[in-house]
Amino acid sequence: MARFERVTITDPDDPRLVDYVGLTDVALRTRVEPAGGLYIAESSTVLGRALAAGHRPRSVLCAPRWLADVEAMLDAAPVPPGADDGPVPVYVAQEPVLEAITGFHVHRGALASMHRPTPLPLDEVLAGARRIAVLDGLVDHTNVGAALRACAAFGMDGVLITPTCADPLYRRSVRVSMGTVFQVPWTRVDPWPASVELLRAQGFVTAALALSDDSITLDALVADLPDRLALVLGSEGPGLSPATLAAADLVVRIPMAGDVDSLNVASAAAVAFWATR
Repeated sequence: MARFERVTITDPDDPRLVDYVGLTDVALRTRVEPAGGLYIAESSTVLGRALAAGHRPRSVLCAPRWLADVEAMLDAAPVPPGADDGPVPVYVAQEPVLEAITGFHVHRGALASMHRPTPLPLDEVLAGARRIAVLDGLVDHTNVGAALRACAAFGMDGVLITPTCADPLYRRSVRVSMGTVFQVPWTRVDPWPASVELLRAQGFVTAALALSDDSITLDALVADLPDRLALVLGSEGPGLSPATLAAADLVVRIPMAGDVDSLNVASAAAVAFWATR
């Protein structure tokens, strides 16, 4: 059986392209994508990393100049794409048609509609992990993607996503992470912060990054690093909730100069992950 089927598209209203319509509409996509069991991989780099992780494409959309690269990636995928569903449609359209479909200029090689993977069990994410990150209530998809990229870059063993955190598989999160969201084991954790007790029972020391009177410095944490550590990062505006701070074992602050009292959450994540590597 052929692994893909090339389909030429000339009409931006072609009903086969429903997965790609309105990709710049956040409200629409956050309703459509999880409910439809899909996420969008943007760029040939991200698609390659998704395929390498064993994720299955529903379809691919690209301009003619990227077709050879896309077909080569599908051919080389370690798991036969669409093995359960027949050949993967590769929709090929000129760039003005692509822009009319998606709402933006597609210049990164390809878009792919991917089947969402089954969420990992929490025990699987925690098994053998020594350092994990908890992303609590981040609402900006760019920050989620950047934090996940930092997790991959600095060797975090896993990531927990709280119920109020934005979707790591939303297109912007995936794009900013450069596909590293597929490399680091992650799952949703619910309820939160009650699940701190579960982490504690498995030997994790939970360190919340925040400014408080009883906080210790990141240097002090590193000087006496726990065997198993969970670093908790909070939302972009209010930060971590009082309930999370009360549940955590430690509150940790990053020492700063120049009358700066805080960093963007993705920057703080990178600093903390690097320091505890």
